[in-house]
Order: sequence, then structure tokens, then C-alpha cells
Amino acid sequence: MGMRWTEDLATGVDEIDSQHKELFSRVNALLAAMSEGRGREHLHTVVRFLEDYVVTHFSTEEGYMARHSYPGMAAHKAEHAAFVRDFGNLKKDFETQGASSALAIQVQRRVCDWLVHHIGQSDKAFGAHLRTRAAGTGTT
Repeated sequence: MGMRWTEDLATGVDEIDSQHKELFSRVNALLAAMSEGRGREHLHTVVRFLEDYVVTHFSTEEGYMARHSYPGMAAHKAEHAAFVRDFGNLKKDFETQGASSALAIQVQRRVCDWLVHHIGQSDKAFGAHLRTRAAGTGTT
């Protein structure tokens, strides 16, 4: 069980793709820990990583969008903001209730579902926009 990175998820921007691969690696580590009955112990690491990741990664993507005049930027930023809100609620549960198997499952489900949808659709659409612009200008 786990999430598999495949090249069809690539946006074509090395910096963004490597950040996505790191996220897949962290989520897979949580899934592995959960399958071994260690999900509660590993949850702290994943929550702290995600807390930093969402700030860094979303800023990176939004910087590329601004520089390349991406017309879907407002909708894409709204998806990021929704994830930040949802993650904030999970983090609050973690801080008030502590690590639990139920919370580990919630984090895993929400992050996995969001990744599949967001990278598979929104980030790929942005990557396609960049490739179209690069083809038109001869630069990346």
C-alpha cells in the first residue's frame, strides 16, 4: 500500500516536482508506519513536516504562477488556502487531543485525497500552461 509517484504527475518544473516527490515519500512513510501499528508515533513527524511544507511549497508554486501570468492562479491559490484551513483543523486536533490512530488515518486520507486531485489536475494544468508559454517563446 502506498502512493506511487509516476511521471504523468510531473508538472515539468523540476523544483515543484521534487517537492511533490518529497511529499509522496513522507506520506508513504506514514502509511508504512500505520501498517506496522506505529502510526501514532509517526504522526508528529508528518504534521511538523506538513506545517513547513505547505508554506514553502505553495509559495514556490504561486511564485511560478505569478511570474508566468497563469490565468488559473486565483482558483489554484483558493485550493491551497482550503488545504491550509483543513490542515490547520487537523493540526489543532493533534495539539489538543494528541496523536491517535484515528487522527493518523484522517491525516493520511485527507492528504492522499488532496494530493491525487490537486497534483493530478490543478498542478498538471499549470505545468501545461508553462509548456505552452515555453513553446511560444523558446524558453522555459
